Order: sequence, then C-alpha cells, then structure tokens
Amino acid sequence: MEKMEDRKHIFIHLGLCVHLHLSLCCVADPEWASYTLGVFVCLSCSGLHRNIVQISKVKSVLLDPWSSSELEFMDSVGNNAAKATFEQIVPAFYYCPTQKDCMLLREQWIRAKYERKEFQRVERQEPYSAGYREGFLWKRGRDNGQYLSRNFILSEREGVLKYFNKHDVSPKAIMKINTVNATFQPTKIGTSQGLQITYLKDNSTRNIFVYHEDGKEMVDWFNAIRAARFHYLQVAFPGASVSDLLPKLTRNYIKEGFMEKTGPKHTEGFKKRWFTMDDRRLMYFKDPLDAYARGEVFIGCQENSYTVLPGLPPNTQGYHWQFGITIVTPDRKFLFACETDEDQKDWIAAFQTVIDRPMLPQEYAGTEAGQREGPEIRT
Repeated sequence: MEKMEDRKHIFIHLGLCVHLHLSLCCVADPEWASYTLGVFVCLSCSGLHRNIVQISKVKSVLLDPWSSSELEFMDSVGNNAAKATFEQIVPAFYYCPTQKDCMLLREQWIRAKYERKEFQRVERQEPYSAGYREGFLWKRGRDNGQYLSRNFILSEREGVLKYFNKHDVSPKAIMKINTVNATFQPTKIGTSQGLQITYLKDNSTRNIFVYHEDGKEMVDWFNAIRAARFHYLQVAFPGASVSDLLPKLTRNYIKEGFMEKTGPKHTEGFKKRWFTMDDRRLMYFKDPLDAYARGEVFIGCQENSYTVLPGLPPNTQGYHWQFGITIVTPDRKFLFACETDEDQKDWIAAFQTVIDRPMLPQEYAGTEAGQREGPEIRT
C-alpha cells in the first residue's frame, strides 16, 4: 500500500485536489471524495453524502485505500465534469448554498443534485418554479408561542404570500411579495427546518416563524419565495441584470444577538434586548421570537455623520455588561453594552461594515422612520 504522502501526490498529479465541490464547499484542498460520483468534498459535506449511501460513497483521500480503477474514475470525472452533468439547468433564483449556510440547505442541495436530479429535468423543479404553491406549515402563535398548522398560499399572479387559520375562508395575513424576506433560523427556532419570514405591516416589520417536518418541503418553500421575488423584481426593474437582482431575493441578517440598551435620555437603566441587524435597520426585541420589534434604529453611512465607537460616554450608569458601544447619528447617540469583549468587537465590525458602505438613493427614505423606538423607552 502506498504511503499517505505518495497518495496525495497522485491526486495532485491528477489535478484533482485543487477542485472545489461543485460550488458548495468553497474549501481548498478537500481531503474527502465520493468515489461513486467522482467529486471531491470537504469533511462536513462528506457526512451529508453518507446520508445518500445508495448514490454516493465517500473515502478519505489520505487515510483510505484507493484502487487504480477508483483513481482512474476520479480522473475521468472530477468536479467540473460532474458540475456540467448535475447542474445543467439550475434556475437563476435557486439558492446554491456554501459552507457557511445551515445544514438543511446544504443537505437538500446535495439531494436535489444527485438523488432527485432536479437540475437535469425542468419538470422536476415545479414545486418551486410553478408560480403557485400551497401547503400546510407549522406556524408559531404570536402571543402564546404555540405552533399550529396553517395553510399557506404563495401566488405570483397575485403578488402575495398568505396564510389561513383552520377552516377560515379569509386569510389571516396577506404579505406582499415585494416586502417579504425569508431566512433559515435553526438555532433561534429550535429546529433544523425553522424558517423566519418577515414582511411589512403598517410600516412595521412583522416576523412569523414556521417549520415543516420534511426538509425538502421547507427548502422548496424557500426557493418558491425566491422565485416569486425574482419574477417581481424583473418586472419592477426591467433594465436590471440577473446579477443585480439575485442579492435582493432573500437576505441573511448581518448579525443577531443580545445586548443591553438604554433610552434616549441615557438616564434609564439598561435593559437586555435581542438585536437583529438587517441591512441598515437595527431592530431590537424583548425575545428573539417576538412578532414585532420594540423599536429600530437606522444606521446610515460615514458621509452622513454616522460613526461607531467602543465604550460609553463618561458618567454613564445603569449598565450591567462592561463592554460598551456608542453609535453616533446626526440626531443623537445610541448606547449599548455587550457581555463579552468578543461580542463587542463583532458588533462594532458589523456596524462599521454598514457605516463604511455609501448609501443608495432609495435608502434615504429609511432615515425618516429609521429612529423608531418602542414604548418601553418613551417614558
């Protein structure tokens, strides 16, 4: 049996180790491979491939024995050829995950390619590309937190996503597709299939939290929402390129987590709140699963006199966590406190990323209602 160093040299000689796994892993020098598909994968994805053992069988490039026929097969296929086969017709709106995405998206991406072969036959994409989708999802109740089965309907023709309570003829909520966002939140919701959907209601962001026991069902809903938004944006912005529209289909939050905050007078005691940084909108909630934010802060850019500073102004009182942050806006200062030094650095980096980015013309509209704060600090 050849030594591990020799085996790696063989793979390098074949030009295979430098391939990435079909745009999924984005990991250099992957040390695992599916010897039945002929592709190289990272350690994490090798575990997902083991879930479809009838299609994909994996080995370690360095630790497992390889026969000459297996090496020849890897050389004859490789990631580029496999990509040309299994990703022939991926819709532009379909979300292609990376190593940073949740396990559900990555697993269903692998199953869609190799198990269901969705991107080789257009008719297999109907669950998310037909322009209409209907089905039951478990939705979290706004007040009691109980998950109940609700019928959801997505209609591109009507331009809405809506859901119905049991036996109701009229929808409980109608969400205009131009304001809808969807992002997977497995940790926050407590299930790997958990999806957070947001939309604007009376100029306020409304959160709803849903899941389904079937992972494919949830990812199909996610991509159906992306498809509806893609087609809406194509009509709304006829001159925009596909590459310009894709980042606007759905978005993950820049950062989320707990911080302490005080009110506008800086004399109130600091209160622990859950914060969500959604593009330029910093929203805060009493609980991570609240339906509505207690308030929100618009974060502009440096050219408009927005800055973020470590620490709190002298003589500030009432905080329990020691790592302060001050956001300076044209109108006032916002004071926050983090539990750890690492949290403080991460939040400052997130704020600085937004502040360093020049504002777009349409973002200036957000400054008008961007400093809304809830009743808890209006006293």
